[in-house]
Amino acid sequence: LQLAPAPLARWNLLSTITVAKQTNMARVFGALLAAKAAADVHRVKIKKMPRVSYAPSYGTYARPGLGASASDKATAPTDVVIKDYENAQYYGEISVGSPGQSMAVVFDTGSSNLWVPDKKPFGSSHSIYTHDKSSTYVENGTKFAIQYGSGPVSGVYSRDDVAIGDQILKNYLFAEVDDTSGLGVGYRLGKFDGILGLAWPAISVDGVPTPLEAMVASLDEPCFAFALGDEADGELVLGGVDDSKYTGEFAYVPLSEKSYWQVALDSLSVSNASMTSATKAIVDSGTSLLAGPTDDVKAIAKAVGATPSIAGEYMIACDATAPDIVFSLGGADYPLALADYIIQEEGSPECLFGMMGIDIPAPAGPLWILGDVFMRKYYVKFDYGGEQIGIATAAK
Repeated sequence: LQLAPAPLARWNLLSTITVAKQTNMARVFGALLAAKAAADVHRVKIKKMPRVSYAPSYGTYARPGLGASASDKATAPTDVVIKDYENAQYYGEISVGSPGQSMAVVFDTGSSNLWVPDKKPFGSSHSIYTHDKSSTYVENGTKFAIQYGSGPVSGVYSRDDVAIGDQILKNYLFAEVDDTSGLGVGYRLGKFDGILGLAWPAISVDGVPTPLEAMVASLDEPCFAFALGDEADGELVLGGVDDSKYTGEFAYVPLSEKSYWQVALDSLSVSNASMTSATKAIVDSGTSLLAGPTDDVKAIAKAVGATPSIAGEYMIACDATAPDIVFSLGGADYPLALADYIIQEEGSPECLFGMMGIDIPAPAGPLWILGDVFMRKYYVKFDYGGEQIGIATAAK
């Protein structure tokens, strides 16, 4: 059993921002991942949800006695729909227990644990897990806690069967959470119930076996891929890729660290001018926007013609003439045009600039987070076996 180092900061799960709307209602920014499978892979459809913001961080602590649990061999394809809400939050369904209790979860490449709620905030419509209704529930009772910037999320560990499409994780160790106050209004209004982490064991809270560890032996290929919907549902593919969801060939970038899906950032430029000294980037389906050092974001916003708003974000005319923002990874350029890096407000000529500042200190940072803004433009293959990511242009 590999135990997590202590402490390890979690900076980028479900990056949170506050968005000023014409109606003055808060919108939830979260994110998720999506992709569609070929015949021999497992599919998870992903839905899209409203935008919210979390700028969370938590520490992980090694704790002995939380042993591994294995998944059964699966041969049939897994299909999980990823729902999309306003290009802001993406979620898909899993089930927990016997009989299965359906939960909507964020499939998050920036964390490594699974938690579902056993209690919901007053007035919310979340689904909750009730272990007394499951014949396969096994009590554990060890305390589970994640500390977010705005407050804690906590509960206890339990074991039960977890179904992700047709992938069945038998007797899987996860957390049932009764305190979600750390997620604030974004969770209360959001459509996701829990979070299913798809990152590496190094950042698993308490060093518990990750969902990927539990299912990887049963996958046709040790990888998964996302096709995030653009105002449409998408799919998460487990065990392969969907050739219809991208064009051209994959360009592969080796991981620089097996914690988040982290790679070396060659450069970030606007109009051929370098815009950052950061040399690290992580691809995170749990972050709605692009995120990087605050001073860099300010300079990039100025370079593309975005201006700060009262709410603290940057706005830009939806029909502006603006240059591309170009990320270079593994020797290849990945440009984002204006249409890629803005979030449109219905009926408004002003759009949200899809980038936010976040200052992550050394040694983890400074770094850039390539969230859903990047992943809508580019189809990303997360190659667990090859310890790399593959990037191709997403099919329209």
